[in-house]
Amino acid sequence: MAAAVEISKRSSSVVVSEIHDAAASSIDIPTPQKIAGSPPADGTVKVAVAADDAQTQTSSDQTTHDQKLRNGGSEQTSNTMGGNGAADYVGISEGPSPRVVNHGRKVSVLPLVFLIFYEVSGGPFGIEDSVNAAGPLLALAGFLIFPLIWSVPEALITAEMGTMFPENGGYVVWVSSAIGPFWGFQQGWMKWLSGVIDNALYPVLFLDYLKSGIPALGGGLPRVMAVLALTIVLTYMNYRGLTIVGWVAVLLGVFSILPFVVMGFISIPKLRPKRWLVADTHNVDWNLYLNTLFWNLNYWDSISTLAGEVETHGKLCQKLFYALILVVLGYFFPLLTGTGAIPLHRDLWTDGYFSDVAMIIGGVWLRWWIQGAAALSNMGMFVAEMSSDSFQLLGMAERGMLPEFFARRSRYGTPLVGILFSASGVVLLSWLSFQEIVAAENFLYCFGMILEFIAFVRLRIIAPAAPRPYKIPVGTVGAILMCVPPTILICIVLALSSLKVMIVSLTAVVIGLILQPCIKHGEKKSWLRFSVSSDLPDMHAGIRENETLII
Repeated sequence: MAAAVEISKRSSSVVVSEIHDAAASSIDIPTPQKIAGSPPADGTVKVAVAADDAQTQTSSDQTTHDQKLRNGGSEQTSNTMGGNGAADYVGISEGPSPRVVNHGRKVSVLPLVFLIFYEVSGGPFGIEDSVNAAGPLLALAGFLIFPLIWSVPEALITAEMGTMFPENGGYVVWVSSAIGPFWGFQQGWMKWLSGVIDNALYPVLFLDYLKSGIPALGGGLPRVMAVLALTIVLTYMNYRGLTIVGWVAVLLGVFSILPFVVMGFISIPKLRPKRWLVADTHNVDWNLYLNTLFWNLNYWDSISTLAGEVETHGKLCQKLFYALILVVLGYFFPLLTGTGAIPLHRDLWTDGYFSDVAMIIGGVWLRWWIQGAAALSNMGMFVAEMSSDSFQLLGMAERGMLPEFFARRSRYGTPLVGILFSASGVVLLSWLSFQEIVAAENFLYCFGMILEFIAFVRLRIIAPAAPRPYKIPVGTVGAILMCVPPTILICIVLALSSLKVMIVSLTAVVIGLILQPCIKHGEKKSWLRFSVSSDLPDMHAGIRENETLII
């Protein structure tokens, strides 16, 4: 009955979803939709089937599979503790792109664009220090040139890798597949920690914008209670579902951008172009300048941790492009307005100065509008960042890199445990100052980006034929060259870090290096339960281009 059919990976254009020989029904056959444990050592799958039945399934298997998809199930397959653990994947299949099971309503185009906008920006709030550090000319030039050096390469890499790995692990899966699960865990630890540190900033800034009208929020018990209350409300939004978060981001984004559009029209008669050309290169605070640019133009890769919740993965590049335009314009034109319409006083250009600019240009009503937009923008950045952080933990658990309770979803399809952990981290870190938060998160983020660049280049080398719904139109050499400028920038940012920030950040890195072996030890001792989601594609498949698959 059975016949062996050899199909080269290079020419194969079909995927057998599930094949079960009735005469050998006790044999469990791994497929891209249902994988448990490790593949054979030689990277091949050998199954005896009838040649005529190669593209068919038994009706009972199809019914079960369809029922699971309808229910949006998150079935997971437990792995043996130790040995070939669930996270020990090092390659990627070169077959067609995998399906990802729908756990709820997917995020559509407009909400996704604004989620990316809030992951990266949230509006021009916080860019004032660039003028303080370097003057109008360098500030304006920075927000035009820096995106080309940093934002565009990061967004393009995110688009390629995010469509290559359409699941919630995001950059953790990229690094794990390219250089192994140990470094994948380190990537997840550093990126999650930098995200939580970043998110601790937003409740604080929200209250800082309100304390001028409500002085009691300036400190003491009222401020502590307000931070807790705000964190609880915004965390509940994340719990209720990513669709809600996405449309909240749209509404907050429009409200945050609109007052600067109005301010720009009002300022036209007052603009003096020569003010934009003021520069004092001998009096530049390069550390403050670069950290301000870096903080306001990074985190493009954060949306990758929501890849499993996104519609039309192949168009991720298009959505990132829309968000990039929105971010750059949202920074550049308010700077043109603020520096061109009023006389320059560099020492006044600090966080929150745009509200004073609005007062001078438009009056009290515009100032209140800017302050309200700033406060709500911080809410938008909080919910977007928490979504990314919590889905990252869920994605790591679905890959067996964290205990399986991190993969638990609420009835709304949201990562319940991940949200609780991220919210707890925000509360614990909310006592840090603005400058310490920015510097510490930048330091950790830089380490994570270096690993992403390595993973991107290595996967181009070892898996050139792997399916990429979007692929950057450059070869391997071009991919390497594209990563050189942002890597140089990363080295500069790290070199300019203060000793205090460097010590704190390196301590966090060391904790991650120790934490991963401890978790693996807990897995071997059966203290913690780990599993890999059966809905995810097999990451163990061989990547050798001419390897033969026996079906």
